[in-house]
Amino acid sequence: MTPSVDVLNSLSFAGATLSPLFLQDPRTGSAGALFEALSLLNADEATAEWPLADKTEAQEGLDLIVTGLKASRATEADGAFCAEDKLVDEYRRLFIGPAQKPAPPWGSVYTDREQVIFGESTLRLRSWMRQHGIARLADDRMPDDHIGLMLSLLATLTEERPELVEEYLSEHLLPWAPHYLGLLEVCAEHPFYKGLALLTKATLKGAQDELSLVVIEPRFYR
Repeated sequence: MTPSVDVLNSLSFAGATLSPLFLQDPRTGSAGALFEALSLLNADEATAEWPLADKTEAQEGLDLIVTGLKASRATEADGAFCAEDKLVDEYRRLFIGPAQKPAPPWGSVYTDREQVIFGESTLRLRSWMRQHGIARLADDRMPDDHIGLMLSLLATLTEERPELVEEYLSEHLLPWAPHYLGLLEVCAEHPFYKGLALLTKATLKGAQDELSLVVIEPRFYR
């Protein structure tokens, strides 16, 4: 079943907005304009406009995001946003390494008995994408079940293959993402990433409720 246009638009906006925040270094990545815009938000106004999520949870998440970015803003000579070291260090601790990540951003780490990347759930997602002729969003070195890539793919599907959105959510993203996002919220030491985890989890829960999706939770090994 294809979701309504309103729901598709909401998922497209949420996926496209949230995905770069998981994928891009706040200082050296390509999402500088997004970090800039978020640092200037009025959290109350943004909460009123944010789709799908419970408003109380959205408010909490956006408050943390905006507060965290404002506290981490180092203004360059041209006035552009430049992230301070604490925000950059936290991004690299959570998503890059080299130390062991407290909350790895790949689904198979949680659903595979061996807790590895490129596990069974990754391969199942790749197979599903090939079956439906969906182009990969990263090269072979990046597992497709990275939370940022999967949110980006969600946004792409709403535009190009809306009939697949519900299947993608219920079989590939929702079974593990809330578990991971809950762990990320606990492990994050910077308010920005706590807020990002909370807002993303609330948005996905809202999408599940809006679409009345039945999601079978797998066994988690982490």
